[in-house]
Amino acid sequence: MSMEASVGQHDTGEINPYLQVSGLEFSYGEVKVLHGLEFQLAPQSIGCVMGRNGVGKTTFLRNLVGLESSSAGKIYIEGKNATNLEAHERACNGIGYVPQGRQIFPLLTVEENLLVALEAAEKSDGSIPASVYETFPVLDQMRKRRGGDLSGGQQQQLAIGRALVTRPKFLVLDEPTEGIQPNVITMIGEVIRRLVDEQGMTILLVEQYVDFVRKYSDSFAVMNRGRFVAQGSVGELDASTIHKHLSV
Repeated sequence: MSMEASVGQHDTGEINPYLQVSGLEFSYGEVKVLHGLEFQLAPQSIGCVMGRNGVGKTTFLRNLVGLESSSAGKIYIEGKNATNLEAHERACNGIGYVPQGRQIFPLLTVEENLLVALEAAEKSDGSIPASVYETFPVLDQMRKRRGGDLSGGQQQQLAIGRALVTRPKFLVLDEPTEGIQPNVITMIGEVIRRLVDEQGMTILLVEQYVDFVRKYSDSFAVMNRGRFVAQGSVGELDASTIHKHLSV
């Protein structure tokens, strides 16, 4: 199934958002978690969703990639309505997802983890793209090693590499720097920046490290209790916003 074309868009000379979320709501049973979210992400840019633990960030991402079904609102990707598409349909339409906690298959080898991801690729010759190993050389070196034997940083590279196997146009990452040593955090930041600058990808991630956001992101959105309470270009992420919404 392909995404249904959006209506009501006009050529105003402005760049249309790659991702547009309008009035998005979600509930777990009787508990409302997301409240009428409005969000936009420009094409070929990096956006970061920030906020304290438990405010709805992961739930927001899971709604975007189709792992949860919103109770109200619309999700448009490249101007097309993706609201009612299943997760596998969104994957076939170019969305890659790296979940929190990595969720690799620990008993499968690195190569087998990557081959599993090829099943989600709409068009594939059955081989792992060379670009994945070029992006993360450690995966090439350890392709026969089991995923569970890798370090945390190596597992995160595998999780991102697994998403890249499907050649996504839109990459969604949930806390990719969590529990990782500083040198690997820097490497991941440089990789996602290159994916945007050199391959034209659009990237959205949940991230807690303010320094990481300021260095690698183009825009930010701060969430609190299921609502966006601050949004803007990364240059607008000032000390008062951090103190009010992000400080513990």
